[in-house]
Amino acid sequence: MENLLRIAEIRLRPLALAFKEPYHWAGRVDYGAANLLVEVLTDEGITGYGEVIAARPAEIALRALESVRPLFIGESAFDMERLIHEARFLGSFNYMPRFANLTLAGLEMALWDAIGKALNRPVYQLMGGAFHNEVDYFGFVQGDSAEELADHAGLLAADGYPIIYLKIGRGEQKDLENTAAVRSVIGDRKLRLDANEAWDPRTAIYMIKKLEQFEPEFIEQPTPAGSIAALRQVKESVSVPIAADQSVFSAHDVYEVCRQRAADLIVLSFHEAGGLMAFKQASAVAQAAGIPICLHGQSVSGMTDCAQHQVALTIQNLSDGNQIMHQLLEEDLLTAPDLTPQNGVLGIFSERPGLGFELNWDAVERCAERYQRDSHYHQTT
Repeated sequence: MENLLRIAEIRLRPLALAFKEPYHWAGRVDYGAANLLVEVLTDEGITGYGEVIAARPAEIALRALESVRPLFIGESAFDMERLIHEARFLGSFNYMPRFANLTLAGLEMALWDAIGKALNRPVYQLMGGAFHNEVDYFGFVQGDSAEELADHAGLLAADGYPIIYLKIGRGEQKDLENTAAVRSVIGDRKLRLDANEAWDPRTAIYMIKKLEQFEPEFIEQPTPAGSIAALRQVKESVSVPIAADQSVFSAHDVYEVCRQRAADLIVLSFHEAGGLMAFKQASAVAQAAGIPICLHGQSVSGMTDCAQHQVALTIQNLSDGNQIMHQLLEEDLLTAPDLTPQNGVLGIFSERPGLGFELNWDAVERCAERYQRDSHYHQTT
């Protein structure tokens, strides 16, 4: 009889991931993240692991997943696409599709991990195989002042990152000072700027023209996410390429951005898309329009970076300079693999089955204890 790999139990555990230093961006300053560890236990004794990034406090996502857990118990992990689809129409997910994507993606991630382990294959081989033998990542500049940012950008350049990424949208003077400082130390490397929805179209056009002197490769999400028309207005008014990020969560969003010719590049994560399979579908839509797709990073551990790397290997229209985020953590949750890019590149780092990572259970315990101890991670912002 065929092994159906039935789901026996789903365990959920809130974790607090602390950052090494304050993370500055246009919206706020973050000091850490509250995520959920998802464990899918099967009747074959195989456990798959995933990570949910949906909300703070983490109990919001925990309660939502508990409400749909009965749908999965006793079902085959191989039926994940049907199960995830059905879960979208239950409880609060039915009214909050973006929240559903962010929450269910972590569960789907754990199912992929279990399936890969059951078949003794890395997940990328189950999703079409490696179209690329490596994935290119950018150097993500951290700091507050222009001096701090320039110092870190210089270190990233010395480490061989060919693309440097800087957050802007923090006020005209600060944006110009920070960008000038970073450009001065990275030479002719590509420089990407991310405004994180900071501007209305008029301000965006004004600021991008001011920033042109620093030769940015593109400006990411200059206007609020809710208006693709605003993004298109900016794109049609400036010579610097424009990337869509927060405006895009699903294949439908990708289609609309492409249909309206509102961006030159799509920035998206599998969490936002609703899972690894949904990310592949969204990428295919962009590919049909001739638009590259770039991996988006959120506040995640190396678990997510492993999963995102695996699906990225299979994406034909993957851009260079993708985003990786575990390096911002005070402590990662993994003992393996080593996710440090060499000259900005990670290859096929593991032939381990599933998503290819090994959890550091001592680190997991410390993060679980931090979540219970530190009220900061229970706040809504």
